[in-house]
Amino acid sequence: MGQVVAQKTSPLAIAAGDQGSQQYLTFTLNAEVFAIGILNIKEIIEYGTLTEIPMMPAFIRGVINLRGAVVPVVDLSARFGGKQTTVARRTCIVIVEMSQMVEDAEIRQDIGIVVDSVNEVLEIPPGEIEPPPAFGARIRADFIQGMGKVAGKFVIILNIDRVLSVDEMAQLAAVGGRLQADGEEHGA
Repeated sequence: MGQVVAQKTSPLAIAAGDQGSQQYLTFTLNAEVFAIGILNIKEIIEYGTLTEIPMMPAFIRGVINLRGAVVPVVDLSARFGGKQTTVARRTCIVIVEMSQMVEDAEIRQDIGIVVDSVNEVLEIPPGEIEPPPAFGARIRADFIQGMGKVAGKFVIILNIDRVLSVDEMAQLAAVGGRLQADGEEHGA
């Protein structure tokens, strides 16, 4: 009788294997290289004037007017638990289209993310993508979709649905607003 050997394949490899190579926009944030699948990206714009919104968490920098639409802008550095991005000459905003289901209807929302600089669009074959590390990353493990190997170095491929989870950010904004209101009530 032959022995059956189960092959261990990660769900990421299975999903990626169905699609072939995928293209990713790479960008730099705090001297680390990250990537986002280009299917979510609408455009890249120069960092411009933002309107700040009171009582928002530190990672929400404000909103911009993008051709008449109000687009919230998230500072990824602050979202990952670091300090806010210092705006420099190459700082830009990547406009990402997010969608979520609300009462059997798909709602689309554009969200801007602040990055230090945009690098390039790369094609990363599924065989060059490793599962996220169990520990040691400077950001939450659920924010990482995988680790892409590019020219002998790793690129952190973000799970943009988790990073920009509309529900989670709304909860954080509500908590931040309550904390600020409580502080004002108690004379803080």
